[in-house]
Amino acid sequence: MSSSPRDFIGYGANPPNPKWPGGARLALNFVINYEEGSEYNVHDGDGFSEASLTDSPASSVPRGDRDLGAETMFEYGSRVGFWRLLRLFRERELPVTIFACALALERNPEAAKAIREAGLDICCHGWRWVEHYKLAEEEEREHIYKAVASLTKTLGSRPLGWYCRSAPSVNTRRLLVEEGGFLYDSDAYNDELPYWDTVEGKPHLVVPYSLTTNDSKFGRGWFSTADDFFQFNKDAFDMLYAEGATHPKMMSVGLHMRLIGHPARAMGLKRFLDHVRQFDDVWICNRTDIARHWMKVHPHD
Repeated sequence: MSSSPRDFIGYGANPPNPKWPGGARLALNFVINYEEGSEYNVHDGDGFSEASLTDSPASSVPRGDRDLGAETMFEYGSRVGFWRLLRLFRERELPVTIFACALALERNPEAAKAIREAGLDICCHGWRWVEHYKLAEEEEREHIYKAVASLTKTLGSRPLGWYCRSAPSVNTRRLLVEEGGFLYDSDAYNDELPYWDTVEGKPHLVVPYSLTTNDSKFGRGWFSTADDFFQFNKDAFDMLYAEGATHPKMMSVGLHMRLIGHPARAMGLKRFLDHVRQFDDVWICNRTDIARHWMKVHPHD
């Protein structure tokens, strides 16, 4: 049998009981991806304007020219969508994690101030919203350093988590450990519970994320209506809640301000938030909460 650096087994048929606080059947984490202002743009020397995960996912503007339509779709996210999502969570007194691109928040001090004053949980989403697997090692090291320094200055404290766009490079996790100060990364989609990795002999916690229970399906044409988002995520939640009677898990719901921040889609999020609030035995929590809990209850062995 040939060997592989990949782990196809994980926890297998007998995952550990996470022992969530209060005996919760499910740990539920919401994530707002704050990317607007850090995407590829002609103005920033990238040679094209990013259009992905918008209502016009493929730019028709010639490469080298600014796509003002795509730019304004991103701007909607920070100008309007962010504030709508923030209100939905604050009205319900529910926690939410910000996947924060550092340059984006530098460019919107008012949003950064609101995040800081609300004490929201922060996970670093990179210096810019770019694919880290395309970066040379030294360039990626510099991106990580700049992101941490920028968010520390903008938000008043350093980020404790990390998640880069789509997929990490083969160097990312090692560079995060080298940088230091991170409790976890979420650059994995392979489980419904946190797990420990070993990086150059050091224990490192992974808190998996999801592109499945994620509003990116609007930008990729898989969701059309608020009902699509609500029903899909409700089904996932209901299944995990039922399984949680014997095998508690975690669920991540990914949100993008320029997608679900629009009112016709935000209604689906509103309905889902009101659905999950009915359950007393669900732990709606920050991503850092999950990491700290796992480190305490299931320390690296």
